[in-house]
Amino acid sequence: MTAPPTDQLTTRSHRRAIAGAFAVQGLLFISLTLRLPQLKALFELSELELAALMLLLVVLAGVGSVAAELLARRRDSALALRVALGLVAVGVVVIGQAARGDGSLPLLVAGMAVYGLGLGANDASANMQAVAVEHHLGRPVMPSFHAAWTAGGLVATLGAITLPDVSIPAGSLALAVLPLAILASPFVRRDHGAPTAVPDPDAVGVRWRIVWLVGLGLVVFYAVDTAVTAWGPIYLSSDDVFTAPPTSPAMYALATLPYLVAVLLARVVGDAATARFGAPTVVRVGALTAFLGLAVVVFAPASSWPVAVLGFFVVGLGVAAIAPLAFSAAARVAGEGADPALHRARVDAVVARFNQFNYAGALIGSVLTGALGSTSLRVGFAVPMVLVLALVPLARHFASVGSLD
Repeated sequence: MTAPPTDQLTTRSHRRAIAGAFAVQGLLFISLTLRLPQLKALFELSELELAALMLLLVVLAGVGSVAAELLARRRDSALALRVALGLVAVGVVVIGQAARGDGSLPLLVAGMAVYGLGLGANDASANMQAVAVEHHLGRPVMPSFHAAWTAGGLVATLGAITLPDVSIPAGSLALAVLPLAILASPFVRRDHGAPTAVPDPDAVGVRWRIVWLVGLGLVVFYAVDTAVTAWGPIYLSSDDVFTAPPTSPAMYALATLPYLVAVLLARVVGDAATARFGAPTVVRVGALTAFLGLAVVVFAPASSWPVAVLGFFVVGLGVAAIAPLAFSAAARVAGEGADPALHRARVDAVVARFNQFNYAGALIGSVLTGALGSTSLRVGFAVPMVLVLALVPLARHFASVGSLD
């Protein structure tokens, strides 16, 4: 039996390492959002106060993404990802310690701030790593990387259901081990070449108009995704929405669990579906599916919260492929016409900036949904329901996916 080429073995090890970073990110983020109802109760936060806390997280995640771009341009995205994983670990521990006893709100704010910085840097640098592998292979693989994020979130959700009595401080210490455990993984290093090899993307002819249009699609995705993951558990537990909502913390995960299962299923087949039907078709069909799912959530009968659970599942099927296809399209545009020696650095810089659209969407999903939902979360979820239809006309700008060099 002939051994695989060394280059192939290296790519496999890179893919496993990068997928691990995505999985840890998903596991920790969903673990945090599933604890939001408990943190809300412990600190006696209103919907508006919780939305303000989420605003802090989103803003600092944007700062972390910018920092990842700067570090990647000066060194590489592998180092940026390792720094991000360390910040995430520290933030998770501080959040857990804030929940001890009667709780320390200043410590919670500090923990959310550190975690937010790490979250943004991790998002940006992990996607830089993923598009580097995708371009090396010459075929769409971003959906499978994002499937790893979803798999991590699914593990977190199942853990919340099966281990509902684990305290937040104890759980945070256990979770913090995970990002530290993959710090030494074989991430993709960049051959720097000449000292002048790292360009400013503003000076090298990137078609920013296309990047911005695809970025609007990413905004819509994260508006929907964050609304479901951050506010879905609170939506199900609200007696202002349902006459007999689930009362156990384990049951709150029923908003997130079906959504993540659907996202994982759709992303597992996302590479093949994109190659066969093209990214624009996948995005259009997904947008219409997500709209139907959100309509089910918004108009679910007050006496039947399981109907909303079904709606969350349908939403997941619809939006699953949008984020990975958006990153693929932006990276493709960034790499057009670039000298091979400059290609990685140029794509890294554009992907880091493109990642900022993530937080614009998260701002809508986490902050605006909560702010408008302070009177009724049904109104809050109507925002992403309407926004998701914007993906239908935007879908044609995803067409660059599928013809990677």
